[in-house]
Amino acid sequence: MRSYGHYCALARGLDVVGERWSLLIVRELLGGPSRYSELSDGLPGIASNLLAERLRHLIGAGVVEHSGDGRYALTEWGEGLREPLYAFARWSAPVVMVRPASDDSFRAAWLAHPVSVLFEGLDERRPTLIVEVRIGDEVATIESRGGKVTLRPEPLRAEPLPSPDVVLDGPPDLILGLLAGYLDPRDAAQRGVAITGDARRLARLRPNLPRPQEGHTQRRGQSSPAVGNSRSWANTGERSTPMIGGV
Repeated sequence: MRSYGHYCALARGLDVVGERWSLLIVRELLGGPSRYSELSDGLPGIASNLLAERLRHLIGAGVVEHSGDGRYALTEWGEGLREPLYAFARWSAPVVMVRPASDDSFRAAWLAHPVSVLFEGLDERRPTLIVEVRIGDEVATIESRGGKVTLRPEPLRAEPLPSPDVVLDGPPDLILGLLAGYLDPRDAAQRGVAITGDARRLARLRPNLPRPQEGHTQRRGQSSPAVGNSRSWANTGERSTPMIGGV
C-alpha cells in the first residue's frame, strides 16, 4: 500500500486501514473471531485474492491476528477501532437514512452496528422488549433489557429467547427508519414493512440520532422511501426524535 507520506496521525492511520475493504474486514471482526469463509460470506463483492491480501496487510500492521484454530481476530490494538468506527457510523447515519438500500447487499448481522449507535449506552427508562427483525431470509433479534439494547443475529443465540413482542419484516432501510423514529409504524406498513405487535412501543427504546442536514445528504429531487416528509412520532413525552425533512 502506498503511504500518504505525511507525518500526521490521521495519515498514518489511513496508511494502515485506509485501503478499500480494510475497515469492512474490521467491521466483520468486531463481532468476534471469524474463519476465512465467514469473512468472505460477510463481505459480498470482495474477490478471494483481495481478501487474502487485505488480511495479510492487517496482520502485518498488527490490527488482525490469525490464531492456531484458523480464525482471524482483532488484536487488542485492532479492538481500539471500535469506538472510532462507531463514531464514523454516527456521522454517516443520515446518509443511510435518506438513501434507500436499493440493490445494496445486506446481512442481518450488520444491524448490530446501527443498533449500537441508535441505542447507545444505558437508559433505565427503556422497557424490557424483544423485537424480531426479518430481512429476506435472515433473522435477528433486538433485545432491550435492564436499560441496554443489544442485537443477536439468529445463528449466534446462546439460548432461546421468549416470543417477540414486535416482529418487523421488510427492507432494511425501512426497518432502520422505523427503529430510528424517522418513520412512523403506519407509514412503515404502507411502504412495505409487515408489522406484528404494537410497533409504537419502539419509541420507548429512546433512539438517539442527530438531525441530518438534508441539503448535504439528499440529492435534489430524490425522496427516500424510508423517511419522506412524515411528522416525528418517536415522542416519549420528554423528548422527540426528529424526522428527516419533518415539519
